[in-house]
Amino acid sequence: MSNEIVISSTQKGDRIALLQDKRLLEYHLDESESSFTVGDLYLGTVKKLSSGLNAAFVDVGHEKDGFLHYQDLGQHINSLNKLTKEVIAKRVNTGRLSDFEMEPAIEKIGKIDKVLTKGQSILVQVVKEPISTKGPRLSCDISIAGRYLVLVPFSNGVNLSKKITDRTERNRLIKLMSAIKPKNFGVIVRTVAQGKEVEELDRDLQNSIDKWDRALQNLRDAKPRDRVLSEMNRASSILRDMLNESFDSITVDTKEGFDQIREFIHTIAPEKEKIVKLYSGKAKLFESLGLEKQIKSLFGRSVSLPGGGYLIIEHTEALHVIDVNSGNKSNSEEDQEATAISVNREAAREIARQLRLRDMGGIIVVDFIDMKKADNKKLIFDIMRDEMKGDRSKFTILPLTKFGLMQITRQRVRPELNIVTREVCPTCGGTGTIQASVLITDIIEGNVDYILTKQNERGIQIVLHPFLYAYFTKGFPSPQHKWFLKYKTWVKLTKDSSLGITDFRFLNKHGEEIELATNPTPNNPSEKVVVVEA
Repeated sequence: MSNEIVISSTQKGDRIALLQDKRLLEYHLDESESSFTVGDLYLGTVKKLSSGLNAAFVDVGHEKDGFLHYQDLGQHINSLNKLTKEVIAKRVNTGRLSDFEMEPAIEKIGKIDKVLTKGQSILVQVVKEPISTKGPRLSCDISIAGRYLVLVPFSNGVNLSKKITDRTERNRLIKLMSAIKPKNFGVIVRTVAQGKEVEELDRDLQNSIDKWDRALQNLRDAKPRDRVLSEMNRASSILRDMLNESFDSITVDTKEGFDQIREFIHTIAPEKEKIVKLYSGKAKLFESLGLEKQIKSLFGRSVSLPGGGYLIIEHTEALHVIDVNSGNKSNSEEDQEATAISVNREAAREIARQLRLRDMGGIIVVDFIDMKKADNKKLIFDIMRDEMKGDRSKFTILPLTKFGLMQITRQRVRPELNIVTREVCPTCGGTGTIQASVLITDIIEGNVDYILTKQNERGIQIVLHPFLYAYFTKGFPSPQHKWFLKYKTWVKLTKDSSLGITDFRFLNKHGEEIELATNPTPNNPSEKVVVVEA
């Protein structure tokens, strides 16, 4: 299984595609002007305390104040507030905490007005980007993410990813990190740290400590609403979290982006530096790889399945609803149950892909095709769970209910990605109605009669759809020949496939369009035609 990342720069920012065996698996837009990215640190101001919600609303510069719940303060909020005051007052010059005197931890269940006051300056981290009408979700439990480790200031614990299951490896990592981590810093060991040597882990730890130190240096001169530490761009974040041995290509279409990515790869995984490539083709990068077509086909309301079935994906205010349909699925299976299993298996794999692709979050309800046997329902549940193992977002999947419904919750930290997959109809202009097509030939003939007899125009040209062109030119005598015999002048016809089937244009001998005020027919010669001439 090959993995590759494709990064294309546009005026609005970078477009990032993660491909697995040439199939689009994730698609991200990293807007150059975007702010309030997950992981960013801000100097905020407490604007309001809500005892009913046990939360504070913090001004960090967004149009909507950020939301900070008591449970997101972290046990060491008093130590963080103390350090923030010391740094702003320029009494502390470093982020190292070995000589810092910690404050007592707050109660796990308490009141926020006992900890914060209105108008107080506070250092906060974005844990959920602004979505819809809501401001960013904030936390004071600061964490600095690295490739192998997550650094947690004001803590002293060493925690490991639950996905590290080997007992010997867990003991090795706990002993190792307990020995090299600085005082008053906690560490969360990520899954990718398995089997890594102490040099690699220590280098990653020092990089995270340097980032924390840089944030406090920025805090010294920061003003309220200022961002004191910016999370790396989306492409670098994906590489940091996902880069492994299965990646065989990273393609970038700008020299600046190429140099930036290669430098980042050299820092985190020097052995992978050679897989970074600079694209120099004439066609656009996404177009040359067929990604534009994949994006248009995968983000619509209806998504086709390989075997002939399809999904209908609807979004409501409260949840996402996905309906599985068999469509024109072949009935080569033995019975209805076998057909349902076949379609549902394909649907489960595609749904897992769609959740990552669109970054759908919240509650997702999937209506699978009804199956009678409990073993078959369990099979679909197991397939869905296996397919979502690679998803970086936290999720929970419940088994199918008696009604054939599967319920999924998936963490959403960014707005859902929506791509415009429908275009305005060139014929009706989006109104949903067109001129009566059975009358179109009469309308054209009426215009020809009026322009040639009443306006005495000569050398006119009609531009029309190929179907209409064929109607007026085929046969003998064709309508075009009949016009010549009747009006003693030749009417030139030109086909244009970009026009709608009921669209046409009249041009005079200078190639200028003749504007028609009304559409006369041979039966209504009294209707006027306004001719615009140069």
